[in-house]
Amino acid sequence: MRIGGLASGMDIDKMVNDLMKAERMPLQNMEQDRTWLTWQRDAYRDVNKNFMEFRSQLTDMKMSTAFRERTTSSTNSDLVTASASSAASQSSYNISEVSQLASAATKVNASSIFDDPESVDTRKSLKEMEAAFSNPITWKQGSVKSESISVKSDNNEFSLNLQAGTTLTNLEDMSIQVGNDYYTAVTGKPAEELADHEVNVDTDTGDLTFKNDLGKGSKIDAKYVTDFQVDTMTTAAEGTTIKLSNQQVSADGLTLTIGESEYTAAGTDIVDSGNNVVGSIDSQEGIITMDDGHIEADSDVQVKYNYDYMNFGVGSHTEEGFKNEMFNIKGSQSFDSMVNEVNGADNGVSMFYDDMTGQMSLTRTETGHFNEGGDGDEIITSGSFTTDQLHFTDNTQENGGQNAKFTLNGLTTERTSNSFEVSGVTFNLKHEFSGENVRVNIANDTDAVFENIKGFVEKYNELIGNVQDKLQEERHRDYRPLTEKQREDMSEHQQELWEEKSKSGMLRRDPMLSGALNDMRRDFYTQVENSGIPSGYDQLASIGINTTPNYLEGGKLEINEAELKSAIQNNPEAVEELFTSQGSSYNENGILQRMTDSVNQAMDQITEKAGNSFTTESQYTMGERLDDMNDRITAFEDRLVQVEDRYWRQFTQMEKAIQQMNSQSNYLMQQFGG
Repeated sequence: MRIGGLASGMDIDKMVNDLMKAERMPLQNMEQDRTWLTWQRDAYRDVNKNFMEFRSQLTDMKMSTAFRERTTSSTNSDLVTASASSAASQSSYNISEVSQLASAATKVNASSIFDDPESVDTRKSLKEMEAAFSNPITWKQGSVKSESISVKSDNNEFSLNLQAGTTLTNLEDMSIQVGNDYYTAVTGKPAEELADHEVNVDTDTGDLTFKNDLGKGSKIDAKYVTDFQVDTMTTAAEGTTIKLSNQQVSADGLTLTIGESEYTAAGTDIVDSGNNVVGSIDSQEGIITMDDGHIEADSDVQVKYNYDYMNFGVGSHTEEGFKNEMFNIKGSQSFDSMVNEVNGADNGVSMFYDDMTGQMSLTRTETGHFNEGGDGDEIITSGSFTTDQLHFTDNTQENGGQNAKFTLNGLTTERTSNSFEVSGVTFNLKHEFSGENVRVNIANDTDAVFENIKGFVEKYNELIGNVQDKLQEERHRDYRPLTEKQREDMSEHQQELWEEKSKSGMLRRDPMLSGALNDMRRDFYTQVENSGIPSGYDQLASIGINTTPNYLEGGKLEINEAELKSAIQNNPEAVEELFTSQGSSYNENGILQRMTDSVNQAMDQITEKAGNSFTTESQYTMGERLDDMNDRITAFEDRLVQVEDRYWRQFTQMEKAIQQMNSQSNYLMQQFGG
């Protein structure tokens, strides 16, 4: 219980607060010291970020592309052009003849697909425009499906997700692809009897069995046909209409179940078990309309039906082997949709329809000739639809599909593309020619290499500047971190100016950072003793890179552009070795390896002292000090509570004593007065 001056008339609260202000002075100093230590830790971490960015620059410079930028020139760029990677050597090539350019195979059909192509709307469904074809379409019936299966673990057995009550039909219409490999569907074969690109299919269950295990992460893309489509739904309310998931459906074999009642289709009618007409079906739109009362709310509905589709195959011989895609096209799909489906497949063929002539072409997406056997055709079609409707017959002429043939450095050779690589040089053949020598020269790109080295030096100077500024910052020890009370008495601008002074000089004359800069300067100055580097290229100074004359800059570098470009042009290999060589000792290592080691060492030292965002306080030196300061602050705060309690106890006892004396005085006054 605290008594606040009732007896004495003194402001005990103020007296205790004033006493506690004096008691809290050491705590305030400890909190300010902790803030300073936190700022210093953050300053170290900022420097470490600078070192990390510079290390990334070192890693980039170690790549051979930094010193092996190549430039190419052609004596006749209208005939041959070229580009070179860093892997290309400085050399020249002579192309004396291009007798044949590579081309992509193309097949053009024999005649117009439609009787009157200008009147055809290719956006309509194939069933709607069926009469426009010059030959009638032979439809198949079933349900077209596509499915992807992700391989979770190495295995050779998988299952398609067949709808209950359906089976696979027409295996010749099935397409199975795993990666770039296509498989032929067969049935009744055990795994050990399968060929390499066969898959056994169980038509009743949809089980797939491959000869060998497919690797984890593979994907199986399957296109297939089942005998029926099964639509299931639950009605939300009483009604008369059922919308199927497909259009252009067949009434033959259609069955409808609503709750416990079963119905079938008879032409355009829906009849019950007694052959009574209870509804109708619009096959074209895929809509069943029932008489009132036959569809109640919350009824389970199942419709089993099939629809018209047609099938054809388009494939090609490619660099990755023969790819053949089977296309199952619904009668409800448009002609344009069919063309887009072919163009979206990974079979190396592009389909084009010309609505002016009504003709169609198939074009290989790759140039060159890959089919050395058989009739040599690059594009292969199959199915009656391609012959009867699209008019790609066995006699359809295939044009192109040839390799580029040329003479390079006296050697007559060929490639499947007009753009090809030889020893890091990519050539582009643009025209056929003979009787002329086109010379392609590969040289070092002096300007590009110079810019790479210049960028590296600028990044180094930026690092040196940042660290040197930290080391030379003035330290203002009189500007201690602001307390909350001090902040209340200052404007925001005044607080910013104060904190700027208070944070300044956190790393002034830091020996660890000074040592890191000294190591990096030594890395630059020390001669590289490597047998691959000739005299005159074993120091940065010898190729035009020196320190600035201003010692206050901490060893920044400056470049003599003429000297450096001359060194790069005269001996680019020696310049590269000076920077990138690696040896068994410090002196044998090139500039970049030395600096990488020095930067890693500096970063490790800073992390050991100041940690990073992934370390806890107990894992670095300054963190341990912060932990210790936090413990001391907590202990001191506990002590302040005890001191304040003691002050209050003392003043309370004083108040009680004064109150007792006042009582006695009043008593005596009463006695004398009586």
